[in-house]
Amino acid sequence: MSTAIDTLWSGAVSTMAMADFLRTFDDFRHQVFRLETFDFYDSKSERVPLERFRAGLPQDPAWLEPWAQRVRSIKRRGASIGRVHVVSEPLSEYVTFEMTCAYPSNIDAGEEIGVLPRSTAQRLGVPELDYWLFDDERTGVMVYDGTGALTHVEVTRDPALVRQHVRWRQICRAHATPLREYLAEAGLRPQVGSEHQLEETGE
Repeated sequence: MSTAIDTLWSGAVSTMAMADFLRTFDDFRHQVFRLETFDFYDSKSERVPLERFRAGLPQDPAWLEPWAQRVRSIKRRGASIGRVHVVSEPLSEYVTFEMTCAYPSNIDAGEEIGVLPRSTAQRLGVPELDYWLFDDERTGVMVYDGTGALTHVEVTRDPALVRQHVRWRQICRAHATPLREYLAEAGLRPQVGSEHQLEETGE
């Protein structure tokens, strides 16, 4: 009997829950890329850390470890992982939280992260669309509801769609600012990760 993952190889669109979609991260060979374009995401794993951020409390980095482990696993097998986040300026509270309390840990684990102002993205014709792109061969469009919660992922190998997503990746990467550089320019400091630890120890 055909499974959701089997259909990834057929060229048809497969609608998948996030838990099933995450298993496909073991299937790509060389590179995976994420385009993020929203100013708020409602993720269960981030709700408590976001409340701590709002209250000015220090972060417990334990909630970041599952993703960091995934990134390190990808790097160990010689593949690469990266993302560009298209952001409105001034930054929303959530994006500030994400950039200072989540992304620095991702970078320490080996993920490449860039930031692209929404005004620049609009000028370049980049749509407000979230997706993961694997090996320039298949793509998973992330579908969210009106509250910012993920409902499902639409995965396909359709050549036309994959080519368009490759093009948007190339455009976004060419114009994005690396996260550390963007944080410095914005006057923001990491609240987790190696840079934060150095600041805490005064080194």
